Amino acid sequence: MAAVRVEEVLAAAEEQEAERRRSVTVEKELELEFDLGNLLALDRNPPPAAGLRGAGPRREAQLRALARDNTQLLVARLWELPAERAGGAGGPLVARLPEPAFRLPREKPPPRPRPPTRWEQFARLKGIRRRKRTSLVWDEQAKEWRRRWGYRRAGGDPARAWLAEVPAGADPEEDQFARLRREKRERVARNELNRLRNLARAHRAGAAVPAAPLHPTGHQSREELGRVARVARVSTASLGRFQPRLPKEPAEPPSRSGGRKRRFEPLLGNLAAERSRQLELLRDMGSKKPVLDITRAVNKQLRQEEAEAAAAKGKKQSQRGKRGRRQQRAGRSSKKSGVRRQQQQQRPAGGGTGRRKKA
Repeated sequence: MAAVRVEEVLAAAEEQEAERRRSVTVEKELELEFDLGNLLALDRNPPPAAGLRGAGPRREAQLRALARDNTQLLVARLWELPAERAGGAGGPLVARLPEPAFRLPREKPPPRPRPPTRWEQFARLKGIRRRKRTSLVWDEQAKEWRRRWGYRRAGGDPARAWLAEVPAGADPEEDQFARLRREKRERVARNELNRLRNLARAHRAGAAVPAAPLHPTGHQSREELGRVARVARVSTASLGRFQPRLPKEPAEPPSRSGGRKRRFEPLLGNLAAERSRQLELLRDMGSKKPVLDITRAVNKQLRQEEAEAAAAKGKKQSQRGKRGRRQQRAGRSSKKSGVRRQQQQQRPAGGGTGRRKKA
C-alpha cells in the first residue's frame, strides 16, 4: 500500500472546504439589483469575454456557473424575508414576498371590456342598481329565519294561517279560508295538467318518456319488472353492454329507443347487387327527366288545396261579417229616420216647436 503524504491530505481537505464555502458564498464586484416581488435579479457585472467566445462546452460551463451564482444570491435574499409556517407548526416554511418593483410586460394584449347590454345601458340611464335578494327572511310567526321560497318558507301556507285578510271588493260573508284552499287545489291541478301536457308533447316529439315507477306495495307484475329492468340496463354509458346478465335474459342488450338496430351491408359480398345499385344511381343522375316522388307530390298538392280552402273560407267569413255590420248600421239609421218622421207627424200644424211661450 502506497504511503499517503500529509500535504496531499491537507490540500484535499482545503479544496473541499473551499468548494463547500463556494456553494453558499458568492462575491461580485457590483451588487445585484433585486426585485423579490417578481423573483428577479439583475446582474450589472460584465461577463468574462474570454470564456464566452465561440460555442463549446467551456462557454456552456461558464454560463451555468454565472446562472448558479446569481440564483444563490437571490435565494440568500429570500431567506432574509420574514417567514412563517403554513398550515400550523408542522407545515412548510413560507416567506412573504414584497410588492413587485418592476412592471413586467404582458405576453398578450389585455382583454377588451365586454360591451354593456341593452338592459345595462337602460339601468345606467335610469339609475337602477341591481340588489341581490337574500334567500333567508325573518318569519314573524315562527320567530326565526326561514327560506323565502320552497319547503318551510317564511309565512308558511296561507290556507293554514289562523287569520285571513278579506280582499277589497270581496263578499264579506265568503269563507276566505275555503277560498284559499280552493285556489291552492286549482294551482296544483293546473301544474299537474301542465306536467301531463309536457309529457305528451315529449312523447309526440319522439323523446324518451321516463318509465312508470314500481308499485309502492311491492306487488309488481312481470311486465313492470321487465320494463324497469330494461330502463335500468340501458341507463349506463355502454347501453348495458357490460352489465351482468340476469337469468333467462336475452344475450343482445336492448336499444335505448326500443327499435331495431341499424344494419349495414357488408363491405365484401354480393358484387352484382352493388353494381346494380350504382348503375341505377348513375342512370337517375344522368337522365334529363327528374324522378318524381308520387307520395310527396300528392301530399304537397293536398296541403296546398287545404290552405287555399281555409283562406277562402276565412275571406268569406270576413266579408259576411262586414255585410252584417253594414246591415246593422243601415237598420239603426232607418230606425232613427222613422222615429224622426213619426215625431214630425205628431207635431201641431202651426209649425211651432210644441213648446208653450211664457206670458
